[in-house]
Amino acid sequence: MNTQLARRTERLPFLFDDFFMNPLQDWFSGGLSAKPLAAPLVNISERKEDYLVSLAAPGLQKKDFKIDVEGNLLTISCELEDTEEEKEEKFSRKEYSYSSFERSFTLPDEVNKEKIDARYNDGILEIMLPKKEEAKKLTISKQIEVK
Repeated sequence: MNTQLARRTERLPFLFDDFFMNPLQDWFSGGLSAKPLAAPLVNISERKEDYLVSLAAPGLQKKDFKIDVEGNLLTISCELEDTEEEKEEKFSRKEYSYSSFERSFTLPDEVNKEKIDARYNDGILEIMLPKKEEAKKLTISKQIEVK
């Protein structure tokens, strides 16, 4: 029976580790130490006037985000440092937590970088990338028939 489990874990070691080890690690570490902040999922859509980047990041605050544009590269990043302190009877425990993520996207040439705007509401960061006036005029929509 042990060999069957060993063979299964060789094929799917990440599944084994996630299922059996993570709860144990959380139990012994208090569940707070060195939790990585996963890169949030992003939706990018093109609208008539702009592009919209929507990033799902619940539980954060506006001040947690840093948004930079350098050349044609849009970079969204976040760094969180948290200190939790517990005092029980004669014991004191202090745990530090640090998490971060960074996502970068190449901007199309038609984006007006001077007018980029962002807002954070209900756990969603929205970045509006307005198109330059000449790009708005050139937008042609046409359906192509498959032959």
